[in-house]
Amino acid sequence: MQVPTKTDLETGRISLPALAVEFLKIGASGFGGGMAIIALMEHELVKKRRVIPADEFAHGVALGQLLGPFSFNTALFTGYRLYGPLGGLLTAHAFMVPSVAVVLVLSWLYFFYHAIPALQGAVAGLGPVVIALIFSAAWSMGKSVFRSWIAALLCAGATIAGLYKINPVYVLVTAGILGLMLGTRVGGVHRPVRTPNEAGEDWLRKGPRVGAFLWPFSLPATAGGISLFKLGITFFTMGLVFFGGAFVLVPVLHQTLVVKLAWLSPQEFIDGVAISNLTPGPISVLATFAGYRLRGISGALVATGALYFPAIIVMLILCRQYERLKGRNETQTFLEGVIPAVVGLIASTGILLARETLHSWRAFVFAALALLLLSRWKLHPALILGVGAVAGTMRILP
Repeated sequence: MQVPTKTDLETGRISLPALAVEFLKIGASGFGGGMAIIALMEHELVKKRRVIPADEFAHGVALGQLLGPFSFNTALFTGYRLYGPLGGLLTAHAFMVPSVAVVLVLSWLYFFYHAIPALQGAVAGLGPVVIALIFSAAWSMGKSVFRSWIAALLCAGATIAGLYKINPVYVLVTAGILGLMLGTRVGGVHRPVRTPNEAGEDWLRKGPRVGAFLWPFSLPATAGGISLFKLGITFFTMGLVFFGGAFVLVPVLHQTLVVKLAWLSPQEFIDGVAISNLTPGPISVLATFAGYRLRGISGALVATGALYFPAIIVMLILCRQYERLKGRNETQTFLEGVIPAVVGLIASTGILLARETLHSWRAFVFAALALLLLSRWKLHPALILGVGAVAGTMRILP
């Protein structure tokens, strides 16, 4: 593909370093999750600076749905369209740097100070809010995908499979194959490519979601001698099924890290989700938290990089084949089957974590109130998490 030049596009009047700085600023201010980040990108890059045409930006959002975090993929797509592979990789890295840096600092504080009673209370107060976040994501996504009884059955089946702790990889792949076989009957009607503003209420909404492939530092092994190679392979495998936005990582990571490998305790997992929601970007930086728990900074960077590596490769291929891929429906058809299964897996994970986390009536009431605030009044998760931390510190929760 020939990369557009400044004379090709009215939108190309920006240097590569300036473009990277723009994505660094977006990554640092992108509170609110995936669609909020997309809206910010659209305002800064399409309307204000005009670095990419509106239709191409919408196509980037659509292609980014295939695998991995779509906001991160959109950043890569934009950089690629303007400056080729180097531009794509640079803008993607710039976009994810703020969130990963914040998670590294918070992870260090958490694992260094978690034995302090005051911090333990604050972290305990985050659990009910995390449960509410999970169910809020399932509700938001479910409202737009239950367009047929087939979709409802796929969701119910995935929920049951999740409760019985069946590998999410098998669940998602099976659902995707059914989607290809059944076509638009799963979704009821075919959903055309829409602009970010038009797509604001769909299943992408809660996909908070960024990261990148970073070269790791080498540190001594911790956590029982888990090698960086094993850590990387584990997260790379999970990255291969990173469909449906970052909240799909909640059941996948929970099943792998807590249930199967026991690398994280249930409480550490809950706390990691909470910390990830305190960052200005994606919940998918939960991988950074988990990697830090296992191997420090080197583990954090390997886990993050391995998780996003499949998405980077796929997105680079899609960018290269962009012109030829216009108008194809295969990806959306596959996702017609995957999306209801994602909702079911998210719901099952919320149920499992609630059983392990909500130990008092006050915790149940607070989780229900948090769910109402998130779903009905759309309050930012960081605000509710802050209230939960204060309540935990004051021993009101759990």
